[in-house]
Amino acid sequence: MTQTVGIIGYGSFGALTRTLISRFAPEIEVRVFSSRQEPDGETFFSFDEVATCGIVIPCVPIAAFEETIQKLLPLMRPEGIIVDVATVKVHTSEVLTRLAAGRPWLATHPMFGPESYQKRHEDVSGFRIVLTAHTLPQELYAGVAERLRACGFTVVEMTPEQHDKHLAETLFLTHLMGQIVARGAFNRTEIDTVSFGFLMDAVESVKHDTALFQDVFRYNPYCRQVLERVGVAEAEVRTLLEGKRDN
Repeated sequence: MTQTVGIIGYGSFGALTRTLISRFAPEIEVRVFSSRQEPDGETFFSFDEVATCGIVIPCVPIAAFEETIQKLLPLMRPEGIIVDVATVKVHTSEVLTRLAAGRPWLATHPMFGPESYQKRHEDVSGFRIVLTAHTLPQELYAGVAERLRACGFTVVEMTPEQHDKHLAETLFLTHLMGQIVARGAFNRTEIDTVSFGFLMDAVESVKHDTALFQDVFRYNPYCRQVLERVGVAEAEVRTLLEGKRDN
């Protein structure tokens, strides 16, 4: 396996990616490109230098994914592997299929983030990583999956469509409820029930991720259906509350 990994983007997930690679594969050199950091030849490098790594991981907003791939491809080695870690998979897989034809790539979604990693005291056992579409040789793909399992991750394999449908009904729904509760100015009290505490934990973990929330809705084709289902359900609940109770 290659000995250099490049990370494009150094937000919270880019930083976590570097931490995990350094922890589980310390023999691999990690190079980071960040638009907010000057190259220092140790951690941070130019975009062109990162692009020539054996594996390149774009940790960029979903809206910037296609533009980043277009900029990246002419600079990569022919055998360089792109690893997609975006929150949606139908969109990014389509971009890679269209733009990176004949090149090796792997579409994944780690189902955890920096906050979960810290809350679990850096214990990754049971953390799920979804593997979807790819163009890797089967032996290499199987090796990647086995390496992830050996690190303690749970590997889940499914199609991009299956992933996005599940994500719309889980992560997007959680963000949707979190935004509604936050914008309704509902807060913790001195007499919270346990279940309300769980609700507020979820709200507080997602309410500041408005850019991700908007991007997931824009690029996941199943989110609009979930939004419509929530609207129908809200109307039904309102009718239930305002209607006459059956005795």
